[in-house]
Amino acid sequence: MALSPLNQRRWRNFKANRRAYWSLFIFAVLFGLSLFAELLANDRPLLVNYRGEWRMPFLSFYSEQDFGGDFRTEANYTAPEVQCLIVTGGLLDCFDAPEDTLLAAEAGQLAGTEGFQKGWMLWAPIPYSYNTINDLGGRAAPSAPDAQHWLGTDDTARDVLARVIYGFRLSVAFALIVTLLTSVIGIAAGAVQGYFGGWVDLAFQRFLEIWSGTPQLYVIIIVFAVWERSFWLLILLMVMFGWTGLIGVVRAEFLRARNFEYVRAAKALGVPDRVIIFRHVLPNAMVATLTMLPFVVTGAIGTLAALDYLGFGLPASLPSLGQLTRQAQQNLQMPSLAFTSFVTFAVMLSLLVFIFEGVRDAFDPRKTFR
Repeated sequence: MALSPLNQRRWRNFKANRRAYWSLFIFAVLFGLSLFAELLANDRPLLVNYRGEWRMPFLSFYSEQDFGGDFRTEANYTAPEVQCLIVTGGLLDCFDAPEDTLLAAEAGQLAGTEGFQKGWMLWAPIPYSYNTINDLGGRAAPSAPDAQHWLGTDDTARDVLARVIYGFRLSVAFALIVTLLTSVIGIAAGAVQGYFGGWVDLAFQRFLEIWSGTPQLYVIIIVFAVWERSFWLLILLMVMFGWTGLIGVVRAEFLRARNFEYVRAAKALGVPDRVIIFRHVLPNAMVATLTMLPFVVTGAIGTLAALDYLGFGLPASLPSLGQLTRQAQQNLQMPSLAFTSFVTFAVMLSLLVFIFEGVRDAFDPRKTFR
């Protein structure tokens, strides 16, 4: 669908801001790659060829029996015995075979065996997931970066690079969902409050004074003491206390614009209030609103990291950049953890701020109609 002339001018203004434009490009590439984190970092093969059949273990569950083993539990694809079963097509008893037989099978030297068809596995570039416990070969965890773990491991021997990829996706998705929901609720509430004024404005202000005084951290701690921590429950709590952030700006813009001549003319012509609010007044209030969005996004990411750092955020089973920061503070002998967490947060927050600065300038009427 083609853009309107007004939106075309806004897009040209955004592209003219080179810092915002390249920040959007870099952020889109990073976030786009993180959306396919399972293809980049996974402890299960992306593709397995077993007896001529194609299987994708990173999407589906396959037990050891599916590859000729004995157990119904999920196959451990890093175990030499399971790899031998896949390579030999289950023709060998890989659990009791001597080591030289296993090496011969993996080398494809059983090609003369009746029914033998060599299988193979395709691994992700990083053969570890965010919760994979790695064998460090006797080294203590956390470990320094090396050829196998490019950013090292944390204090439970999990690959840091894999956790950064998954944690980046989780943090950005969390911030965008919270920002979207809080913006919709806050803008609608501020628009109604500023447009109608009077007793509506007065009653809303008294309610906001009481609601804003509620201690957010204490409520989150109490709720998580009663219910199990989860991603969506934390989003609900964040939205409950975050929707008031945009009300002040939107309310002030609507109080200023409600007495403009075009608003009075629209009322005199019988235009419904909802049309005046969302079609005529709200676009003029979007510049001030977009100015606050960078603080909402970065605030959501910072709050999530702070809660994870304190132990009241997402469940420990999920990848979290806040947990990585806490581990860096607890393991000062491993500076790579602190450097990784600092660079990740600095790059992510800087790109988001630059992008929203460009969006704010693009919606500025003084630049749009220049």
